[in-house]
Order: sequence, then structure tokens, then C-alpha cells
Amino acid sequence: MNYDDVVIGGGHNGLTAAAYLARAGRRVLVLESADHVGGAAVSAQAFPGVDARLSRYSYLVSLMPAQVIADLDLDVRLIRRRFSSFTPVPTDPGRGLLVDHGDEAATAAAFTALTGSGAEHAAWQDFYGRVHRLAQRVFPTVLEPLRSERDLAALVDDAELWDALVGRPLGEVLQKQFADDTVRGIVATDALIGTFADLDGADLRQNVCFLYHLIGGGTGDWDVPVGGMGAVTAALAKAAAAAGAEIRTGVTVTAVDPDGTVTWQDSGKTGRRTPGTATAGTIHAACAPTVLNRLLTAAGAEPVETEASPEGAQLKVNMLLSRLPRLRDEQVDPRAAFAGTFHVNEGYAQLQQAYAEAAAGRVPHLPPCEIYCHSLSDRSILGSELAATDAQTLTLFGLHLPARLFAGTDHDDVKDLALARTLESLNAVLAEPIQDVLLGDGDGAYCLEARTPVELEADLGLPGGNIFHRSLQWPWAERADEVGTWGVETRHENVLIAGAGARRGGGVSGIPGHNAAQAALAR
Repeated sequence: MNYDDVVIGGGHNGLTAAAYLARAGRRVLVLESADHVGGAAVSAQAFPGVDARLSRYSYLVSLMPAQVIADLDLDVRLIRRRFSSFTPVPTDPGRGLLVDHGDEAATAAAFTALTGSGAEHAAWQDFYGRVHRLAQRVFPTVLEPLRSERDLAALVDDAELWDALVGRPLGEVLQKQFADDTVRGIVATDALIGTFADLDGADLRQNVCFLYHLIGGGTGDWDVPVGGMGAVTAALAKAAAAAGAEIRTGVTVTAVDPDGTVTWQDSGKTGRRTPGTATAGTIHAACAPTVLNRLLTAAGAEPVETEASPEGAQLKVNMLLSRLPRLRDEQVDPRAAFAGTFHVNEGYAQLQQAYAEAAAGRVPHLPPCEIYCHSLSDRSILGSELAATDAQTLTLFGLHLPARLFAGTDHDDVKDLALARTLESLNAVLAEPIQDVLLGDGDGAYCLEARTPVELEADLGLPGGNIFHRSLQWPWAERADEVGTWGVETRHENVLIAGAGARRGGGVSGIPGHNAAQAALAR
């Protein structure tokens, strides 16, 4: 079989690439090993006998450009969250800071109540005002060929901020900008999602992650996809198929020859594995670069350059509740607190302590985590009977729990410990144990599902459980020979990185898929 393009991986980036390529009139084949498309961007009934479709892995959208949605005529609706975050004070969980985009005066008053003056709120407004202007300049460039760092810095035209975010450890910047430990921690968490890093680290991994989390859409807002993440993937699959792309699931690619030959095993509807082969002018690897390297090696080809051992650093927990739990801070409505990002034991000092413990090979005693309730914004993910009750979903994302902690033969014991400590951390800021409001599934067990980095690798092929496929990279050319490229090219002319492992990859964005398609179309 001959194609213009073969896309390996039917996640959202692979489908984005396929849709662009097929709409350009090319013959496109998408190969996905699972029995469904979507990768990490799926909705699923996680609990037996319970009619709720949760965003099982990825759960919010920030980095998907409006241009991609418009170009592909995607039927996707995103809801902007009014409440940015709620953070109980680590030393006094009976008090908290609610950041309300809909009421600036209330937010200012909350800062004053927390810190005793208006200075921290003024520092917050100054910092995020400048970051917002940076995001508006940088984000439009992610769908263009790569610029140099100098060109992007000139585009931003704020040398002091550029140096703060790009040239110095973020911890140093935050300690200079903010005086309050709780406020510093709120800002710092965006540097640690899926990234195991010391806020004071000289490698600036935390800075790269921070920048990505703040530039999305030119605003940094994280939006709720109506219908869950599966609705985003379904729209992309529909766009690709409507344009003529052939999408095949249950197909495990076994080798990639840079000459354009892809071989696979097809499980088929009967479960019997049958071999298959296709040739293409361009191969788009929407899988992780380390997975691509295994496929290239199987064909006797040179691997592409990438990070040797990517590592994820999170515990992902999905829950279904009979109702929202009560808060220790009785002045805040739980529906407001849980509608945004609810920070749990994420003070600056707590984040650094948890990092130090994990770096020493121990599960943190008080794991920092953040939670979010999708169903407060979108009841459509619940079945009609459940939606008529007070039931709510809850997504928890635990920080500083790197894959190395779970990599031994005692994985299950370490997972149990990490989950127990994470729930203890959450309960420390609630007025009642979370277990008291967990629904039961059809088998009588708690509606609670936890996945470690090791399990995420087994589930999704994420190397080391890294949700970005590899450590995030600066969104500009770091070498002179990268300027003008799309950040998807490899040493093999016919093989492109179309997934999160590309430069300007990570998050649910479609950016690498768009850029791989543009690189192929430009030839």
C-alpha cells in the first residue's frame, strides 16, 4: 500500500496532522495500537456500573490555538473558568486565598486578608500583567517556523522579564517578586506539572514548564472541554476522516525504515495478528521519540536525537463524589473553591521539601497536589440520573512523585503508600475526609482510580510516565541550524516528530501535529 503520509499514533496530535494533510489532498494512513483513538485525550467510564465519562488522563485545554480549531472546523466547545484557584494556607487550612477572575475587588480583599496588606496583590497584578503581554507575543509564533531566542526576546520587548523567566532559576525570581510563602507556591506550581524539578535548579527545567503553562491562547487560561477530552479527540478524528484520512486501530507498528516503509501487526477484529506494510513519502511519529527510536532500531536505522530516559513525576487520581466535601475555610463556597484549581499543601516551602524527599528516594510525607472538578462546569459528562443528584467528579494531580520511586518490584506497595499520603494531604485541608463523600461503584468499591508514572507508561506508551513524552523544550530554536525549521525534523528527511516530543510539544494543543503537517506540505 502506498500513501503520501503515514501517521504513527492516533492521539490528538496524530489526528491533527492527519486532518491537515488529508485536507490538502494527500493520501493519509493513521495507525493506532489501541482499539480506539485519542491517546491520553480520552473520555472513559472509569468505574464499573457508574454512568460517568471522565477525562481519564489529560483533563484541561490551554495550548490548543484557536487557529487549529478554525482551520479544521472542529466542533469543540471550551468553557473559560471564572475561578482561577483556591489555596488553603498550609499553616492554617481554616483560611484560604480565592482568586476570582469575575470579581477583582474580592480577589484583592482576599490577598489583603491573607497577607495583611495590598502589596502582594499589587505584585501579583504586576507580574501576571507582564507575563500576559509576553504570552500575547510568544503564543502566535508556535504555529510558525522557529525563530531564534534573540528574535523572540525582541518581540516580547521586556528584557527584565525575559531574563527573569529564561535566564535565572524561577525560585530566585519568585522569592524576589513575592513575600508570602502561599502566594509564591501558587505561582510556582505551574512550573512543576509533570516536571520533577528543583525551583532553584540551574538547569531551568522548571522555567520551561512555567512558560508553557502561562502562554496558552495568549492568556494562560486552562479551559474545560464540554463533553470531556474525548470530545476534542472525536472532533479531530471526524475532521481527519471527513477529509479522507484512513484511520486504523488495533494496529501495532513494529518497525520504521527511513526509506518510507512502515511495518505492523494488525490484531484485527478476531484477535488474530496479521502483518502489514505500507510505504509513504513522509512518516509522522505522533508517538514518543523513544518509541520511534525502538521502531527505527528494529529496521536497522539510526535513532533520532532525544532525551535518553524521560521521567514523569505525578500521581493521577480520578474520583467520583456524592457531593463536594466541606472546607475548613467556612467563608468560601466549595463550588467556587473546586471550580478552579484547588491547591493542596503547595506552599513554596512545602514544594521544595517534597522535592527534596523525592530526590532522596522517598515518597514525600505530605505530597503536594492540586484538584479540579470538571462537572461543576460541564454536567454532560454525567449520566442523566447522576447529573440530577449532587454528584461531582474530582481530578487530582499529585506533584513530586517521579517514576523512579515506583520503578522497583515493590511498585504496588509504593503506590499504596503514595496514594494514602496523598489522600491524607488532601484531608488535611478539608473539614471531612474525602472518603466520606466518595461514591461506590457497581462492585461496592470506592470510585477512585490512581495511576503512577509506571502505569501511565503501560497504559499509553508515555516513556517513564512523562506526560510530555520528554522534558519540555524552549519554544524557539536553540541552535542556529534550527532557525526556520518547524521543530519536528529529525536526522531522517522522511521522518518527522508529530507528537508531544517535538519542540513546542506538550499539553493538549495539536501544535506538533500542525507543524509536522506544515513541514511535509512545504516540501
